[in-house]
Amino acid sequence: MAMYYYACRLSAACSAASTSRSSPPPFQGSSRPHRPVATISHQPGPSRVDKVTTEGPSLCVNKPCKPLSDTRGVSSSDEALTYREGNLVSGKLEALVEHMVPTADYYPDRAFLFAFLLTSRLFVKPHELLGQIAARCQEDMLNSSKGDEPSSHLVRLVAEWSETFPYDFRDERVMSHVRQIAHRCVSAEEGAGAQEVREEVSLILHNLLNKLTRLEQYEAFLHSIRKDSITSNPEMLSQMEVQELCGTASNLAQQLTNIELERLSYIGPEEFVLAYTHNSLGIDSTFKDPRITSNLEVYQDWTNRLCRLVVTDVVRQKKNKKQRVRVLEFWVETAKACFNVGNFNSLMAIITGLSKLSVCRLKRTWEKMELFEKYKVLEKQMSKEDDYSSYRSLLRAASARFNKDDPKLSVVIPVFAILAADLYALCDHCLIKLSNGHVNFENFWQLAKRVTEFITWKQVHCPFPKSAKIITYLQATPVLSEDASLLASFECEQPETSEEKELQKRLLA
Repeated sequence: MAMYYYACRLSAACSAASTSRSSPPPFQGSSRPHRPVATISHQPGPSRVDKVTTEGPSLCVNKPCKPLSDTRGVSSSDEALTYREGNLVSGKLEALVEHMVPTADYYPDRAFLFAFLLTSRLFVKPHELLGQIAARCQEDMLNSSKGDEPSSHLVRLVAEWSETFPYDFRDERVMSHVRQIAHRCVSAEEGAGAQEVREEVSLILHNLLNKLTRLEQYEAFLHSIRKDSITSNPEMLSQMEVQELCGTASNLAQQLTNIELERLSYIGPEEFVLAYTHNSLGIDSTFKDPRITSNLEVYQDWTNRLCRLVVTDVVRQKKNKKQRVRVLEFWVETAKACFNVGNFNSLMAIITGLSKLSVCRLKRTWEKMELFEKYKVLEKQMSKEDDYSSYRSLLRAASARFNKDDPKLSVVIPVFAILAADLYALCDHCLIKLSNGHVNFENFWQLAKRVTEFITWKQVHCPFPKSAKIITYLQATPVLSEDASLLASFECEQPETSEEKELQKRLLA
C-alpha cells in the first residue's frame, strides 16, 4: 500500500490532474535525431533482426534502432554498440543503458525501449536502471540552458515505462525515483512548461494508480475464491454439476475462454523475466528480490484447477456408469469446442484431466463412450511427442489467422506451461554474453518478439457473452484432491491389478 500512498501524495504535489486530457501516445516515434552515445561498429552480413510488433496502445512498433554517428558518455577503447544492416545486435550493458537516456533532442527508439526494459532486468534491477537514467538526465539538466533540458522526454519515458510495465511501480524504490524525477522536471521548466509537466506527471500517476488498484482488487477476488476450493471430502462438493449448469459444451468452452482471457490480461510481460530471475540457479541469489506479483502462479493454479474439475466431475458419478459416460462425452465435446475457438490452454487442461489415473483407469466407462476416437485425435494434438510438435503447428496456424476484429479468429490462448518454458529458454540465451563482453541483443529481440505476440493475444476482448454464475462456479466450486479422486475412482470401478489394490489400501490407511 506504500506505493499507493506515495502516488497519491505525488499527484497532489504536482497540482490538479487534468484527467480529461488525453495521454500522449506512449510509443509515438520521435522525429528528432538519435542521441550520440558510444563508439559504433557496423558488421556486414545477411542476417536480420526480427522486429518487435504489436497491436494495442502500449507497445512498440517495427522500427529498427538506427546507427549513432559519434561518441558520447562511454569511455572505452572497445566498440560499445554493434549494428548489422542498421539493426542493433550487441552492446556493452553500460552503453545500452546510455542509449536509453533521453535528451532534449533525442528519444530512444520504441522497439529498443521495449526490448531493453523487458530483458535488462536479467542484469540490472528496474529501480537501479531508472536511477541511472534519472542521474544522467539530472546531469544534462544542470549542464543545459533553459529550454534545452530533457525534462519532457524523461517524463515521457516514465509514462511509457509505467504504461507497459506498470507492476515495476509497485516497488517503492522505483517510486522514490519517480518522485525525484517529477520534482526535478517541474523545477527545470518555467511558466507554461512547468504546468504542462505537472499535468503530465499527474496523468501518469492517475493512470498508474488505476492499473495497480485493479490488480489489487483482482488479487483480493482470487484470495476470496481460493478458500476451501480443494477438498478430500466428497460431501463438500456442490450439488450442481457442470453439464447441468452450462447446458452445452459450446457454452462451457466460451465461459472457459472468458476466464482464460481475464486471467491472461493481468499478467505483466515482465513477470516472465522476473519469475525466471527468481528461479534461475545461474543468477546470484543476492540479485534476487522478493516477487511483488504472482499472476503467473495464479494462472497456472487455474489450469491445475480446471484439470481437477474435470477429474472431479467424472469420478463423483460413483454409482451411475451411464452418467459417467455422459460426463466423459461432455468434456470431450468441450475440449473440441475449445480447440475450435483457439483456447488451447483449456483444451490441454481438459485432456490432462481425462488422462489422469483416476479417470483413465475406468476401462468399462471408456468402452461405452462413443466419442473415444474424437478424444484420441485431440489427445494426439496435445501430445508431448517431438516437443509438442503437433500443438506448435496448431498454434502457428492460429497465430497466422489471428484477426482481433473477427470474433471467429480473435482468440489465441496458448498452452501456458509451454509458453512459459519457451520464454524461460529464451531468457537462458539472453544471459549468455558474447566473447567480447557484449550483451547479445539479437536474443533480446527474440524474447521481445515472443512476449509481444503474447501481449497481442492477451489484449483481445473476449467475443463471447459472459455468465457470471457459470464463471463463479468454475473458479470457486470445491474440487477433489488427487487422493480423494483416486478413492472415488476405486468406488466407480473396483481395483483390478495388484498395483491398484495396493494403492487403494495405502490411501485408506
